[in-house]
Amino acid sequence: MRMTMTMTTTATTMTIATTTSAALSRSLWLAAAATVAVLCAAGANAQSLVDELAWAYAITPGTDPAAPVDDGTQRSLPGTDKTFKLDQIRNRQGPADWFPGDHPSMPPVVANGREAAGIWACSLCHYPNGKGRPENAGVSGLPKEYFAQQLYDMKHGLRMSADTRKPNTPRMIAFAAAMTDEEIQQAAEYFGAIKWTPWIDVVEAKMVPKTAPRGGMHLRLEGAEGGMEPIGKRIIETPRNTEYTEVLRNPHSDFIAYVPVGAVAKGKALATTGGGKTTQCTVCHGDNLNGLAVVPSLRGRSPSYIARQLADFKQGTRHGPWAPLMVQVVAKLSADDILNLSAYLASLPPEH
Repeated sequence: MRMTMTMTTTATTMTIATTTSAALSRSLWLAAAATVAVLCAAGANAQSLVDELAWAYAITPGTDPAAPVDDGTQRSLPGTDKTFKLDQIRNRQGPADWFPGDHPSMPPVVANGREAAGIWACSLCHYPNGKGRPENAGVSGLPKEYFAQQLYDMKHGLRMSADTRKPNTPRMIAFAAAMTDEEIQQAAEYFGAIKWTPWIDVVEAKMVPKTAPRGGMHLRLEGAEGGMEPIGKRIIETPRNTEYTEVLRNPHSDFIAYVPVGAVAKGKALATTGGGKTTQCTVCHGDNLNGLAVVPSLRGRSPSYIARQLADFKQGTRHGPWAPLMVQVVAKLSADDILNLSAYLASLPPEH
């Protein structure tokens, strides 16, 4: 079971977006008139919302522990004959590619970044297959125009995080600012050509493994610190295998998202009917929530990521051509609504 989300502007995307549907274009025009008022009203509750959705940001208290020291050992994974040392695996300008047969040939910015401009390889954080992790975004299978628009919005200061403590957001903004148009288009075409496939298992549970936030993810505690605890009003998205994800950056090692019992059904009601407080997601994202034209699919993407994007729209830190529409959609959503929507969307298997 699985889920994603985002939205924003370049001249190319705006042209495509406004011609996708006359009704959608008209809705955008009408929504824009009310955006400022909604943003002002939302601002008063912004910090409270971020606090209630702390599970989606997984901010590490203090600083993250130091990464393991490379002792020269060649590491390996099942299903591949490749071996790498730790410093090769986490090399910012050319990280390990465990499964090169999984994806097309990577353009330079994806494989190596551009060190002179301070750009890390896209494949370091998002993996060569674009699956990404809870602290960032799954970027494979997105419409290339939509993908490019997100980078342009970051480049032009239109997309930030509702939680200013999130460390990789300003880093990504800096990368986008330094990328050329050609690099943006190459990355968009590369990741857009890779299908989004199941990556997150959604499990409803009253009790969940004890975890601690590190690097934007919830990692299971082991030994005396381990055990189980009530889930409360949270989604705990955690690697199925901590070492594979955190140390070896295995792009085949997926995630489990523990969600409160009943969250999926509540999220489905909101997504498909609006629940009397919002516009149903199906209006813009399609009856099956698999996206329409440049509007992205929401199926099977990270619930942590989706929750952050809804919070960003609600707090007014995500702008761009379609932000006025999304501001209206999230205006009356509570933290519980965002949790439920995120759980439901993540539970949907990707379709192609």
